[in-house]
Amino acid sequence: MKILQLCNKPPRPNIDGGCLAMDALTKGFLDSGHEVKILSIHTPKHPFLKHKIDSDYLETTKFESIFVDTRVNIVDAFSNLLTQDSYNLSRFFSPDFDIRLKKLLQREKFDIIQFESLFMTPYLPTAKRHSKGKCVLRSHNLEYLIWKRLAEGTKNVAKKFYLNHLAKKLEVFELDVINQVHGIVTISEDDYKKYELLKAGKNQLINIPFGINVEEYSIKEPPEELSLFHLGSLEWPPNLEGVTWFLEEIWPAIRNEFPNLKFYLAGRKIPAEFNSNNYPGITVLGEVPDAKEFISSKSIMLVPILSAGGMRVKVIEGLALGKIVLSTSLGAEGIDFKKNEDILIADTKQEFLEHLKRIHQTPSMINEQTAVSRDFVCRNFDNKKLSVKLSEFYSKLLEE
Repeated sequence: MKILQLCNKPPRPNIDGGCLAMDALTKGFLDSGHEVKILSIHTPKHPFLKHKIDSDYLETTKFESIFVDTRVNIVDAFSNLLTQDSYNLSRFFSPDFDIRLKKLLQREKFDIIQFESLFMTPYLPTAKRHSKGKCVLRSHNLEYLIWKRLAEGTKNVAKKFYLNHLAKKLEVFELDVINQVHGIVTISEDDYKKYELLKAGKNQLINIPFGINVEEYSIKEPPEELSLFHLGSLEWPPNLEGVTWFLEEIWPAIRNEFPNLKFYLAGRKIPAEFNSNNYPGITVLGEVPDAKEFISSKSIMLVPILSAGGMRVKVIEGLALGKIVLSTSLGAEGIDFKKNEDILIADTKQEFLEHLKRIHQTPSMINEQTAVSRDFVCRNFDNKKLSVKLSEFYSKLLEE
């Protein structure tokens, strides 16, 4: 099978969950014997760092990346209020990328054209016009739900209006895309059910969660220090919203109960006000050179998400490395887990305190959870098994 993977940012280096999700599928396809071509955009936020990508990978995937300036333009954003277009998506359309895609499709035949996220679907008309391949949306999130939940969570009237406006336009666009693509691949069971409610056809819909090559995640001795940590870019609004909520509403009570407990904050674009003077007990690390090493060096992964959909890729990585994951209900959304066994769930101050008290009183939980977390990932997120399942789905699409 020959697959064209259209990416909204370079899958490598793996700087965030979206990159990991795209890269894992590429590796799965290649391991299954398929031919993969990657055509990606790169942006000021996600540059194409060729020197940090393995040369064999570049050659095998015939990796190409074209610059698109996706930075928010205030004038365009507000003028968009008067049009039917979604500004969230129109920022990702580039004539240069569209021309390159057209030339590629005129020169080569692909069985499957996989659009990584809704942000690449502005190129769907070009793909359908110049290729007989099956067009598939790999939905990382139901995007309109993110903005709808962000709108519900804000008190600023003007901001609420604009976020609701964005959400409604995205919803209309996503409903239209469902009717334009040949298949949809979700990465969470929750999103799969939501697409069913949006009338996506059973024969065109499959759920393939984010998978990992488990052998690449080695378990290390748990650290002696009991600590909380969060790893994720605070450029992403749901991450910023969640961490802000945690620091302001939950952390003071935790510090009062456990004055020696530390909270390590790692990731891109951490606001300057998130510091130990404003929030005693936190340590801000910014971007870390090795995510796996960072996760392994800490105790409890914190996922305080309040408004996003999809699946938290970092949660799967944390579990693979044997960590206890302490998450809000939405932070663990999309993962079929046993509550307070595979993942600890806390949505209130009291629930956070109760979980931490139990861990503090039972230090053996750290070691016991290592085996539970690892086994959970091996059973549910083995990339090799998931890639075979998706390949079978694509084969059926090609028979239609």
